[in-house]
Amino acid sequence: MNQISRIKPVRAGRPTKEQAEARHAELLDRALDHFLDKGYEQATIEGIAADVSMTKRTVYARYDDKASLFLAAVRRAIVRYSISQDRIEATRVADLAETLTNIAMLRINLIAEPEGLKLQRIINTESYRFPKILGYSYVLGAKPTIDFLASVLEEETAAGRLAIDDCGRAANVFLTMVASAPVRFITSGIPLADDELHEHVAFAVQLFLEGAKPRREGAKGEMQ
Repeated sequence: MNQISRIKPVRAGRPTKEQAEARHAELLDRALDHFLDKGYEQATIEGIAADVSMTKRTVYARYDDKASLFLAAVRRAIVRYSISQDRIEATRVADLAETLTNIAMLRINLIAEPEGLKLQRIINTESYRFPKILGYSYVLGAKPTIDFLASVLEEETAAGRLAIDDCGRAANVFLTMVASAPVRFITSGIPLADDELHEHVAFAVQLFLEGAKPRREGAKGEMQ
């Protein structure tokens, strides 16, 4: 028997854990593409499975239905496109108004990116059907920025430069005030011009700081 005949054929075994995780990630990524491009109603398990060379049975072994696959794909996308803690913390500079401006632009620019815009649109469109994705968007997407801003406001209040009783709520209010209108324009396909955007952010920052600054007590006990 020659050497070649003694070589046993290599059988395809079970994929490694890393390979299985990579295939699962590919499934969720391609599923998201289908949902973004076609909408929830038009996207199909058959089409998604074919796109990643899987059988429907393989997909259904992991996800019971299209809804559960949709939720998993959107959740993964929110995590992927969320702002890293390093980028959030890099917004902090010596000037508070500039810090607030940096935080506002970080949130707005995230939505302005093509993938961020697509994701925001599908969240807006499908949140009535899947309220859970609003929770994902807040907890996984917005909350790290809100928590960081709240900590900044707490420091400024402790130093006497601001007077805020509930810094967590104030952080939520600030981001809503500064980002909601620009994001609505962006998702509508008519983003504000750069000068209009910067004017809006500057106005919102100034208005917030005016409302949050300490008030001095006047001679007759009135707040000034």
